[in-house]
Amino acid sequence: MGNGNTGIVHSNTSLLAVEGILPQVTVTSDEIDEMLAPARKRLRLPKGVLQRVAGVYERKWWRDRENGWKQGVVLAAERAMAKAGIMRDQVGLLINASVSRKHLEPAVSTGIHHSLGLPPACMNFDITNACLGFVNAMTMAAGMIDSGQIKYALIVGAEDVEQVQRGTIERLNAKGSTRADFNNQFASLTLGSGAAAAVLGPADVHPEGHRLKVTQARSGTEHHELCVANMDDMRTDSNGLLENGINLIVDTWKAANESGLDFRSIDYVIPHQVSMVYTRNFSKITGVGMERIPVTFPDWGNIAAEAVPMTLAHIQDDIERGQRVLLMGVGSGLNTAMMEVQW
Repeated sequence: MGNGNTGIVHSNTSLLAVEGILPQVTVTSDEIDEMLAPARKRLRLPKGVLQRVAGVYERKWWRDRENGWKQGVVLAAERAMAKAGIMRDQVGLLINASVSRKHLEPAVSTGIHHSLGLPPACMNFDITNACLGFVNAMTMAAGMIDSGQIKYALIVGAEDVEQVQRGTIERLNAKGSTRADFNNQFASLTLGSGAAAAVLGPADVHPEGHRLKVTQARSGTEHHELCVANMDDMRTDSNGLLENGINLIVDTWKAANESGLDFRSIDYVIPHQVSMVYTRNFSKITGVGMERIPVTFPDWGNIAAEAVPMTLAHIQDDIERGQRVLLMGVGSGLNTAMMEVQW
C-alpha cells in the first residue's frame, strides 16, 4: 500500500477465547534492588530505579524452574479450548509465538503439541518476531482460516525470564561492570514471565465470537540493532528503542487513520506492556486517553510476546459486546502491528 503500512482485511475469523496464566512466584523490584546491592554500592546507583523509570514494581517467575513455563502454557491452552468449546481433534494449527526458548531446535511448538495431545494432522511451528510474535501469529492463522485451509487455530506462548534476569544481576555485580553496562542491561530487569493462549475459528460458525476486522503492520528495520538478546543476555538502547518505537507506532497509526480506519475512536487500545513513559507517550501523541489503555506492567513486568494476549485476557470481562479493541504489538527489530477486534 502506498501509505507504508501492510493492510490486511480479515473476512471470516473470530477470536473464540483468550486465556493468560501468571507464574506463582512474585519478585518485587525492591528484591531486585537487594540482589543488585554490590553493583549499586560500587556504582553509586540509587534504589527504586525500576519503579521510578519504568513503573515496574513486580514481576513473576515460575516456581518449577525447569518445566513451569510448559505447565503454564498447557493450562492456558486447555482453558482456552474449553472456553471456545472445541475438542483437540478439531485444531488444525498450533503456533507458538514466545520469545523464550531453551533450545534452537526443535521448535518449541513440538513439545506443546505433544503435551496437549493434539492430533498428528495438526500442523505446528514457531513464529518468532520478538514481542510482536503473538499478534503476527494471529494474523497468519486468520489468513489460513479465511482461505478455508484450516478451521481452528491455537496460538500459544510462554515466557520464562528468570535465567536472563539472574544472569544480568550476576554480570552487573561483577567488579568490572560499569554504569554503561547497567544502562544497557536495565531493560532486561523489567521483564516478566507468563503464558497465554488464544483460539481462533470461523466467524460464520461462531456468532458468539469476537470478529477480527483488520491488521495494519509496518517495519522499521533500520533499528534492528537497538535491542539484541540471546538466552542469557539482553542489551538495549532504551532511549533509542523508546523514541524510534513510538515513531513507528505513530506512523502506522496515522496511515491507518488516513486510510479510513478511524482508530482514534477505538474503545480499548491494548499496547505491548513496556513502561509508563512509553504508554503515556502513546496516549499523548494519539489522543487515546489513559482510561482506554489497560496497563499490567506495574504488576507483571514486560511479558514479551505474551503481554498483549495476557492483558486482553485480564480485562476481557469488562469489554462490552460490539466494542472495538485494538491489539498493538511492537517487536525489537523494529516491527509493529495493530489488529482491530470487534467484541
